[in-house]
Amino acid sequence: MEVKRWTVQSLVKKLSNRPSDETQSETIAELRLLSKHDDHSRLLIAEAGAIPFLVSALYSPNPTTQLNAITTLLNLSILPENRTQLLSAHGFLDALTHLLSHPLSPFSLQNGAATIHSILLTEAYRPIIGDKPNITSALLNAIRRPTSPRSIKDSLKALFALSLYPLNRPKLVEQGIVPVLFSLLINSHSNGLIEDASAVLAQVAGCYESGEAFRKVSGIRVLVDLMETGSIRARENAASALLNLAQSAGEKVIDEIREIENSSAVITTLVGSGSERGRSKASALLTMLLVQERFYVDDSLVF
Repeated sequence: MEVKRWTVQSLVKKLSNRPSDETQSETIAELRLLSKHDDHSRLLIAEAGAIPFLVSALYSPNPTTQLNAITTLLNLSILPENRTQLLSAHGFLDALTHLLSHPLSPFSLQNGAATIHSILLTEAYRPIIGDKPNITSALLNAIRRPTSPRSIKDSLKALFALSLYPLNRPKLVEQGIVPVLFSLLINSHSNGLIEDASAVLAQVAGCYESGEAFRKVSGIRVLVDLMETGSIRARENAASALLNLAQSAGEKVIDEIREIENSSAVITTLVGSGSERGRSKASALLTMLLVQERFYVDDSLVF
């Protein structure tokens, strides 16, 4: 154990002595290997003061150095105790934004998005990241102009974690998340990405601002179609999105769902299939539609 501590301290000392580009790259590669194996090594690396040097290396013009630096930071973030050090490191979020916006390889981009997701596993950090629009913008751009399927998936996971904090949802809508996700739903041939995108939409739907944003892209119709043709998980996510939208954006949403042909039949089918969660969401949505329909029938009898 002491040998490992000495090794880590020696590597960090190398980074502190203004090394050549080659030495910097080799040293960070060694730290990456050490950070891969166990939490104790991750703790030692953080305690030895490596984080500021790794953050600085995210600006490196060397693709290998940048990749090894972000991968080491990702590995360090697995340990909850290290997340505080990461967020408090000078310029960390700015450097991470730079990497997400200017990745030198697809792997750097996906590991950058994965690092954001890892940090967001700590609930207290969700409002902090949510107040960094450049990070959200970079994640959305990774979906708009993907370099690999994995970069899309990791970006979706980060956006999902962001959307779990209710006050982040209007900010995400303002930054254009709704059309980006619906474009992915419509154009993707990957069930996994469709499921992940619909899961994010289900969370984002839980704010008033989503009503108009969904309306602009015919999102309600797309979700009803997804409830009919998607995988079990995608169908359940679509039901959850419609339910959250109806609860947060009001009666107009319920009217729009009712006006779509076969919507009630599609929802009724889901009530009788899928997981307990999916059946519960579909049942609650169907109840809202029936209550609204009964209101209109009763109201029509008033003279």
